Amino acid sequence: MDKQGLIDRLNGKKILIWGYGREGKSTEAFLKAHCPAAVTEVFEGKPEEMTAEVFDAYDAIVKSPGIPYFSGDPKLTGQTELFLQAFSGQTIGITGTKGKSTTSSMMAHVLAECSGRPVLLVGNIGIPCLDAFDEITEDTIVVYEMSCHQLANAHTAPHIAVFLNLYEEHLDYYHTLDAYFGAKAHIASCQKAGDRFYKGENVPEIETESDTFVIKPSPAMYVPGFKLFGAHNHLNALFVRTIAQDCFGCDPSAVTASLQTFRQLPHRMEPVGEFAGRSWYDDSISTIPEAAIQALESIPGVRAILIGGMDRGIDYGILEDYMRAHPDREFICMYATGNRICKELCALPENVHQVGNLDEAVAEALRVTKPGDGIVLSPAAASYGYFKNFEERGDVFKGLVKGLR
Repeated sequence: MDKQGLIDRLNGKKILIWGYGREGKSTEAFLKAHCPAAVTEVFEGKPEEMTAEVFDAYDAIVKSPGIPYFSGDPKLTGQTELFLQAFSGQTIGITGTKGKSTTSSMMAHVLAECSGRPVLLVGNIGIPCLDAFDEITEDTIVVYEMSCHQLANAHTAPHIAVFLNLYEEHLDYYHTLDAYFGAKAHIASCQKAGDRFYKGENVPEIETESDTFVIKPSPAMYVPGFKLFGAHNHLNALFVRTIAQDCFGCDPSAVTASLQTFRQLPHRMEPVGEFAGRSWYDDSISTIPEAAIQALESIPGVRAILIGGMDRGIDYGILEDYMRAHPDREFICMYATGNRICKELCALPENVHQVGNLDEAVAEALRVTKPGDGIVLSPAAASYGYFKNFEERGDVFKGLVKGLR
């Protein structure tokens, strides 16, 4: 199916838009602009309200990704599925528990500079894919950051699929790691012969018709002059380098030069500046324990870390073991997961400090460190219930830090 094929499929149909957030509004705008004969309605009900009668009343139901509802009914679809039906052959889809946004942005940056073709960045990074519909030509490369929720009901896959890594995440939504992995696995399991699949070494095997390539850490992955902290970001860059060179014929020296000009996205081990004699870093994107450990191991000079947020039931054993093994670091624990970690540690070591909220955590970090130390917000937990999203959490943190004297 191509552009016109997608329009022809939807025009004149009765379509229900389920969910009216960013993607829902984008779907409505797309249908009004391109499918004027379609009859569209918006539904914001709960999953239990999606009855057989509702299904029978529509030709298609376009579900927003955050709604936890799964069905084999072919009427149920989403923006990702619709988009891929038209543009799968020119799309690079990127998923993984951590690093999706950075790798997607890096991929788009490098290909825009080195491929000689127009490049668009869409998806979970904040740009609904159908918003880019009119900009896409036959020569356009689409880099699509794909969340597990966007992939859960997808039955069409991108021509080039990237699955960076897999860790426990979103268990409040999927309940088990297997179910979470199953949603993400659609990025490759729906590929066809001639497609290409690049995966990290901790990603389980996925049955797919595509050619599979495993990207592993190696000394050769390090990029001279790279501005991003951490070996994990050099590994992300290795995915980008491999695909840019092998799939698009980009010159290796040009790719390296482009990677050297790439800058880290906000809230991802982002330097905030020096305040009260300490260097502060915002890693609010951190929502799993592995990410917090990664921040401590990647950012030079960090003495204290602020952790804690919404408790979604993931296992914090790896972080608790790290805390016990590093008495030279100060761990400031806040909110529900901070309280849980302190409880699971039983007798609190002297370097673990329990506080109520982010304001208190910043003050405590200042108290237990000295001038010259580094301090990072890397919560290892979701922000929901305390902040609108991880961006707001990071911005509040920056505001508190910049107010220090």
